Amino acid sequence: MSPIVPECERQTDEVTNTATDLEWGNFSESGPWNLDRDSISWSRVAIVLRDQAQAEVPRLIRARKLPPLKRLVVVTVRLGWALLPWFWRKKRNRFATPEESRAFLSLRLRHAIEKLGATYIKLAQIISSGEGLFPSELVDEFKRCRDQVPPEPWDSVRTTVEQDLGARIEDVFSSFEKTALAAASIAQVHRATLHTGEDVVVKVQRPSVSVLVRQDLQVMAWLAPFMIGRIKVAALANPPALVELFAETIVEELDFRMEASNMVDVASMLHDLNQEAYIVPRPHSSLVTRRVLVMEKLQGFNFDDVEGMQAAGIDTESVIRAGMISFMEGALIHGVFHGDLHGGNLFVLSDGRTALLDFGIVGRLSQARRMAFMRLMLGATTNDLRGQVAALRDLGALPMDTDIDAVIVDLKLDQPVDPTTLNGEELVQEVQRIVKSLLAYGAKLPKELMLYVKNMVFLDGAIARLAPDLDIIAELTNITMIFTQRHGERLFRELGMDQSSFQIDLTSVKNSLGVDESTDSLTYRELQRRRELIQKRMKDHLVG
Repeated sequence: MSPIVPECERQTDEVTNTATDLEWGNFSESGPWNLDRDSISWSRVAIVLRDQAQAEVPRLIRARKLPPLKRLVVVTVRLGWALLPWFWRKKRNRFATPEESRAFLSLRLRHAIEKLGATYIKLAQIISSGEGLFPSELVDEFKRCRDQVPPEPWDSVRTTVEQDLGARIEDVFSSFEKTALAAASIAQVHRATLHTGEDVVVKVQRPSVSVLVRQDLQVMAWLAPFMIGRIKVAALANPPALVELFAETIVEELDFRMEASNMVDVASMLHDLNQEAYIVPRPHSSLVTRRVLVMEKLQGFNFDDVEGMQAAGIDTESVIRAGMISFMEGALIHGVFHGDLHGGNLFVLSDGRTALLDFGIVGRLSQARRMAFMRLMLGATTNDLRGQVAALRDLGALPMDTDIDAVIVDLKLDQPVDPTTLNGEELVQEVQRIVKSLLAYGAKLPKELMLYVKNMVFLDGAIARLAPDLDIIAELTNITMIFTQRHGERLFRELGMDQSSFQIDLTSVKNSLGVDESTDSLTYRELQRRRELIQKRMKDHLVG
């Protein structure tokens, strides 16, 4: 959910405090209030709530003979109504081009998803971050699900706010805009002003979302086992694990006290890492409940507004560079990272800093998983194939008894091929071979890895818009050097390695990009052209 205020509406706020919370958190310099971590009641409650939410997950996804039948019928009817007209027109060749067919289907699916509610809207948001993985028509249509979902009526919003705050809106706010600033899956946001004069953004949960999400999870958990082995991609992703991921993340999103606590934790993490390029809006110390979250109003450019940022003199390459470093540092050093990056969840201030929004999903790595991530990244920068596969195993992507050397041989990781040298048939066969091999090993995507990969997909698309001429190889080398300088002593100590033996070797990274190991430079624009060529050859082969 994005409390985005257009840049044209920026105003200069008076400094209302000395911002002593800047001593421990990354917030705005002149915030409307100070946060005292030791006296925030909802912060202490959030720890208990998080444990309770996770304890609920097994009950929601347990095997059952029948799901909530009424909800199953509603979902089936909604999706069927979206698909049937498309099937009818496609069967009668009523579409002039494949693109027109995909656009028609994408539009109907979005309308159905918006009516189905939070769980399905969240799925659409995930797909909207998958530029290059999903059809562009679907991605573009589902981007509307980030913050352009039909809002709840004003009477419903008013009732929720007053019930949770225990007071009339007029008694808490001197003004409260009835028109939503943005609306998404779980909630919508409104601008308001407190009686004490602070301009704020109020996030209000949809009234029926808690019940519907739990019913949807039960329906999905009932359906997931039937998908195993029937759809190759679904089998690879492990449908029951996907449902478990939804349950673990969405259930936590249903209580804004946990989200406010996440905001404080991420702000503290960014401060500890000296990540000055990122800030977090302050949640209000007393106006946070299960369904209402009052937070500081920040203002800036939409993350997709490249022209606006560049016109204001903002270096968009620096924005991307800071994002890549911050995201990786949080995961590798603190084991904490924003788990739902997309264009609607962050915007850029006029000074070039980026504000993070919507903390309903935050990745939290255990010590063992954090160490596995560190080994994975180290292996990628030192061309240690065996170390990378072993790290993926330790992350849960492969069974613990997996023969690592056999995986390397079967997937031909030590025999890289430039995909642009293959024709369409060879490309399809290569993809089928890899998928078949992964399935044979019981590969899956554990939740932390799924969140991390989803964020990396978003950053990949963001580079295309904000920094298409960024030299990827040079940038990865630079990031590796920054990490070594800042955290080398700690990282190598934790990994039990000799730092003096560390040497950057991006051969395996270049192999993953499909370029020869002698390649010293590769811009994102060049990489995108290679991807488009590969996609065209595969599409031509499949269509032909």
